[in-house]
Amino acid sequence: MGDRLRVAVTLEQCWHRVPGGTARSALDSIDALNAHGSVDLIGVSARHSQDPEPAWTPAVPMRSFRLPRLALYESWHRFRRPRITSLVGPVDVIHATGMAVPAPTAPLVVTVHDLAFLRDPSQFTARGVRFFHRAIELARRDATLINCPSQATLDECIDHGFDPDRLRLLPWSIEPVAVPAERVAEMRTRLGIDGPMVLWAGTIEPRKNLPMLLEAFGRLADDSATLVLAGPAGWNEDIDSQLATLGEKVKSVGFLGTDELRAMYAAADIFCFPSRQEGFGLPVLEAMAQGTAVITSVGTATEEVAGDAGVLIDPQDCDSLVAALDRLLSDTELREQLGALGRERVRDLFNPRRHAVALESIYREAVVLGSGATTP
Repeated sequence: MGDRLRVAVTLEQCWHRVPGGTARSALDSIDALNAHGSVDLIGVSARHSQDPEPAWTPAVPMRSFRLPRLALYESWHRFRRPRITSLVGPVDVIHATGMAVPAPTAPLVVTVHDLAFLRDPSQFTARGVRFFHRAIELARRDATLINCPSQATLDECIDHGFDPDRLRLLPWSIEPVAVPAERVAEMRTRLGIDGPMVLWAGTIEPRKNLPMLLEAFGRLADDSATLVLAGPAGWNEDIDSQLATLGEKVKSVGFLGTDELRAMYAAADIFCFPSRQEGFGLPVLEAMAQGTAVITSVGTATEEVAGDAGVLIDPQDCDSLVAALDRLLSDTELREQLGALGRERVRDLFNPRRHAVALESIYREAVVLGSGATTP
């Protein structure tokens, strides 16, 4: 093995209908390694007739199997074929960045983002639950090392039978990019907002706890506030009747590209993310990077991300969310203080250089640990 590592990275989630945090985190890791690491990356996907959307296009060379996604996932999980090394040639490490786990024909690193399907299987399809159970079984059995983005996820992995000695804590990172004041003003003008703005961002699904946020918003003392919902429709969550009741107080803008979403965070007075469970909570980090005051949940990974730079509420207690929103909406100085703390926390703990150094170290450790125990 030379000074540089050659690593194959699974990136099929970039083509998912809702790529979500697993794709964003993988692409951000790639960018961090490209800028700060000594790693040559090659991406792996199923067969597709076109590239993913520009926001989800990997900045690495890609190789595609002949199988479409569902057949590839099924074949990996049932038959442990096709082998990644048969597609890309010899590599030092295979990194499974999502929950499809290929055969370990090189030392295998698997990222386990969360185990939400174990806590509440009702949020997923029966097929999805079977797929995730098989993925976890294979990760426990075959992975040389397992990355977890938060201590909460790492602890869940231990609770579900993973070898603690093979688990590594690797938080996601972000490169803060300043948004010009005129861009912020343009965003608020486009939305027609001249009063306080509260933002939520993510994929609409049950664990995001949007019904409680909408209920809380309807009970605020400040009638001039507007709630903006940014993100794609997901699954198993119907909020249409609540949106109809709140009318113009809520604006749904759908999926936004990276630059637009960044401007939206910067334009908001408060970012509110009362999720019931997260493997990490990237939107919280994105809001903090823009100096926006954050309200998020205790008892999940977002508490780790926000630390003392956010207001923490019980995601089962609507009264606590109402109180937190009322408090921040009425206290400009506190919002500014939290925003400054958030920026500092991002710079110190969640910067790309730190992430790249840690991830490359995990790859190199996997080579040492796994070089004598891989499938020929």
